[in-house]
Amino acid sequence: MDKAERDYWHLRSLEIEEEPRFPPTNVADPLTARNLFQLYINTFIGANLAESCVFPLDVAKTRMQVDGEQAKKTGSAMPTFRATLSNMIRVEGFKSLYAGFSAMVTRNFIFNSLRVVLYDVFRRPFLYQNERNEEVLKVYMALGCSFTAGCIAQALANPFDIVKVRMQTEGRRRQLGYDVRVNSMVQAFVDIYRRGGLPSMWKGVGPSCMRACLMTTGDVGSYDVSKRTFKRLLDLEEGLPLRFVSSMCAGLTASVLSTPADVIKSRMMNQPVDENGKNLYYKNSMDCLRKLVREEGVLTLYKGLMPTWFRLGPFSVLFWLSVEQLRQWEGQSGF
Repeated sequence: MDKAERDYWHLRSLEIEEEPRFPPTNVADPLTARNLFQLYINTFIGANLAESCVFPLDVAKTRMQVDGEQAKKTGSAMPTFRATLSNMIRVEGFKSLYAGFSAMVTRNFIFNSLRVVLYDVFRRPFLYQNERNEEVLKVYMALGCSFTAGCIAQALANPFDIVKVRMQTEGRRRQLGYDVRVNSMVQAFVDIYRRGGLPSMWKGVGPSCMRACLMTTGDVGSYDVSKRTFKRLLDLEEGLPLRFVSSMCAGLTASVLSTPADVIKSRMMNQPVDENGKNLYYKNSMDCLRKLVREEGVLTLYKGLMPTWFRLGPFSVLFWLSVEQLRQWEGQSGF
């Protein structure tokens, strides 16, 4: 082995020592049942506080995505975001802006809380201290952990997502002269089960999980990565400015990544079934994607992007600021 080769392997050994792959985790808050429970409750509180402010935007977004089917049948123009909101308030009243909120609160307890807790559990083996005594997490590790956490959480929360979509679109159905389908969250569950059995509770779980994976990657994973990046590049300390900028980045990333899957999910979940429980419009997610692109154009996959961003941007800011503040009051470090 010549000198150049020895020098190369010496430098490689130093690099490995500085950034070991699986060193002992050095995290300020240990992984205990108490800390996990606190994080679970904090995220539930934060999600509902944020949701109460931006939920009307979610209802309008779902209406815009589903109304594409009616516009396609009648040949009418697609309604704008502003027109959708105005029509809902004028025809159905202010309460229509919070249609499905009870299902959203229940869903938050399963989805939003679980995905953040799972992400925290998954990322811990990959955290380490570098030579400057900074806590480091590789970007691809953060994205992989958040992707997996979002998939698991959404798979469990899917029935509540179906009920939420049904409740959000019920007012529009009645306006178009269809029979009453949903009166309450419990009645919606009973109706879905009666028409299609237990499997119908997981209708659209494919695009729903894909959307959740992308949204969690863009929200939770991006927030974590953004905080670490801004800390390092801008020399920001843990506090409100760092949390605000990071959460804004997370909201934008989540919106761009999740909107196409969100459109497919809404169409799949809202479509009616025949007497045998089979879907009438789309066979599966890929069939839905093909028909949307062929009949309505590629841009229809980003129908509702602006209300999605208007919702996820403020939601992400309110959610993370609430969670971080609750952790601070409890004497824990930043997420």
